[in-house]
Amino acid sequence: MARTVDAARAALARYDWSAAYDAAVAAAGSDDASSELLEVFAEAAWWRSRLDECIAARERCYRRYEDAGDAARAGATAVLLYGNHAFRGQHAVAGAWLGRGRRLLADVPECADHGVLWIAEAEAAHGGEDVVRATEFAERALGLGRRLPDADLEAESLQCLARLCLADGRPDEGLALFDEAMLGAVEGRLSPFVVGKVYCSLISACEELGDLRRAAEWTKAGSTWASHHPVSAFPGLCRVHRAEVLQMQGHWERAEEEARRACAELDGVNPYNTALSFKEIGEIRRRLGDLDGAAAAFRAATDLGLQPQPGLALLRLAEDKVAVAARMIQQALCEAGGNDLARAKLLPAAVQIGVAADDLDAARTAADDLARIARTYRSSVIEASTSMSRGRLLLAEGNVPNALAALRLALQRWRDLGVPYEVATTQVLLGEAARRAGDDEEATAYFTAAAAAFEDLGARLDVARIDVVDGVGAVRKPIAGLTEREVELLRLVAAGRTNRAIAAELHVSEKTVERHLSNVFRKLGVSSRAAASAHAVHHGLADALP
Repeated sequence: MARTVDAARAALARYDWSAAYDAAVAAAGSDDASSELLEVFAEAAWWRSRLDECIAARERCYRRYEDAGDAARAGATAVLLYGNHAFRGQHAVAGAWLGRGRRLLADVPECADHGVLWIAEAEAAHGGEDVVRATEFAERALGLGRRLPDADLEAESLQCLARLCLADGRPDEGLALFDEAMLGAVEGRLSPFVVGKVYCSLISACEELGDLRRAAEWTKAGSTWASHHPVSAFPGLCRVHRAEVLQMQGHWERAEEEARRACAELDGVNPYNTALSFKEIGEIRRRLGDLDGAAAAFRAATDLGLQPQPGLALLRLAEDKVAVAARMIQQALCEAGGNDLARAKLLPAAVQIGVAADDLDAARTAADDLARIARTYRSSVIEASTSMSRGRLLLAEGNVPNALAALRLALQRWRDLGVPYEVATTQVLLGEAARRAGDDEEATAYFTAAAAAFEDLGARLDVARIDVVDGVGAVRKPIAGLTEREVELLRLVAAGRTNRAIAAELHVSEKTVERHLSNVFRKLGVSSRAAASAHAVHHGLADALP
């Protein structure tokens, strides 16, 4: 048994996780396996992504330490089990183990295990949106890590505090703490687990802040590091982040490949990041125009407990289910609560959907909220999204000069960031604004550039929405001048629906239907439902409904 422990420990010391696992697996299954062997085996099993075996071994250790009255080791093991269960998304069980660790370590003389406990307490408090309490725990852990000194504890505490700074609206301070934590990794002073945790946390923070260049730089470094630990969960975690960066850069095929590999590597190990991978696949499929593929990926994410927003709401918008999309995005915003970085990812879609639903009040509220967040975080991506959303809203309100100004600023910001899909989307809006301003030449230039960019990306639905005919560009609409909601209404009129039936189908009031119909009649220059229906038949809309 002693020789087995020594062999497994030697393999762990050289980061040969497979050799450590193979050396210990047979002995770990015996009833007389020592606690030392079980500890070594549990660590090796974690690195091999065999989380069930890791947890079982640590639970055996815990029972032995508890029976022996060894509160220090039992408490430390309980905190490790908290981390294992939290990693696989079993938060109730994780909380129970955290409570045991807290109780057992209460009377133990201060040591590094207390710091690990306090980081776990900080993470749990952060999950409960108690940033003040979480910060107190993280600062206690950081102080202990520096007093001991313990490089791992110090780095984990720094990254925990960095995340809390972001949650508290202090991005510059948070990124500075991340840099300090990463310094220990660069210097080679940290254990592999802490290196991986800091890498993943930093990359995730960069994505939340929209710091794409920083995210790309650290994703590359993190992926290189993770490649040295190929049997662990870390390659999959890094792939999730890498997929999002590649998707934003327009490398959709490579992004989907990374996301699908992440799904395979994290399946059964980390449900949350597996769900994020499916969400990313759904987003790519949606942008490619594969709505069925997007729906399937979003369902997989939902089955794993993640609401894939705003992608799912935008999918419903692409399917012309405007009312459903509006309900979805408002529900997502409600669930995001005061998490500004989460809201920043939802609000541009809320503006787009509000405009499509002709609910300009909702769109304006979303645009104002996004502008507020941009002022706090000063993120390049959030600022670009704010300019584009403001331009989209101003265009819907008929304020063409200011819409052009906002959209030109958005275009410059997206170009600086190197995100081609957003560049092309902004060019479409600029083309529509220029057309309304009476500048057909500029409109055509914007539409032509957007169509070419969408073609290069493979965004076939976006390409199909753009026409350049006889030297004049325009967003393709079945009947010129009607909004998407008005076209939807006209289809229902042509299908013989009454105002009451239309209101029920679109989940709006009859008064709203009457107002929309009045706008349709005015734009078409007709005064009756029969004449409006004739227009629908002429443009092929009457066949769109049974």
